[in-house]
Amino acid sequence: MDKLFHIFELTEGKINEIRSRTYEAHFHDFDELILITQGSLEHFIDFKVELVQASAACYVSMNKMHKLMPHRDLRGWVIKYQPEFIPNSNLNFYSNFFTSTNIPLSSGSCLSKFTTLCEIIQGEYLQEFADNTTIRHLVEGLLAMVDAERKRNLPIESIVKASQVEAFNNFLKILEENFRRDEGVSFYAGKMNMSERNLNLICKNNFQKSVSEIIETRKLIEAKNLLLHSIKTVSEIGFELGYNEKSYFTRVFHAKMGVTPSHFREMSQSIIS
Repeated sequence: MDKLFHIFELTEGKINEIRSRTYEAHFHDFDELILITQGSLEHFIDFKVELVQASAACYVSMNKMHKLMPHRDLRGWVIKYQPEFIPNSNLNFYSNFFTSTNIPLSSGSCLSKFTTLCEIIQGEYLQEFADNTTIRHLVEGLLAMVDAERKRNLPIESIVKASQVEAFNNFLKILEENFRRDEGVSFYAGKMNMSERNLNLICKNNFQKSVSEIIETRKLIEAKNLLLHSIKTVSEIGFELGYNEKSYFTRVFHAKMGVTPSHFREMSQSIIS
């Protein structure tokens, strides 16, 4: 994308135009947020297909191999931006730990607010002398609203929700500093001065995954980045991520992705070229 930012509405005409083209799985150099206000789409991401239905926000960070297949009834908005335009959003931070980020949105007045804000952003974007600072602040507000919806939807009692969200974010920060090491749940529980059971409960409540699953996913995302953007061998990448044996790293990667690291690299490079 040669612009810092782009927004468009998913109208009936736009959906028909998209569906008339042939799209292959691809990588892009920008972050993307799809707000689904009506209907649904199929999202092929990292060799898996998931159905995303209204009302929801679907966030795709750059360098994720994906393909969107909209259904005829899909309506909503698409926002694309370069990472430097919005450098520090929570959604971007979470994308380091999860293959995809789909967040249910409440219908009614909440969804109306998202729609109105998208209309305001598009109005500014289409001005002859659009102000990027204004657009940036509005998009940051939109992303903050999406993250606030994520927190509201957590299956936690309100009285403990804030403390669990804070603890979960602290865990992710500690994981980001240590995921290349060969460390398990007990290491991170110790770092947070809590039991493994409590840490697992917090992770399950916040993202419906166990501590081990989140650790493996962070390693997997880094492995894919290295396979795509480095010339390191599979053995070197596995060792860098705490896997002492190439065969074990290959087994874990294949179990999660359905393909071996070497095959993933070959297919990805073919798509890029």
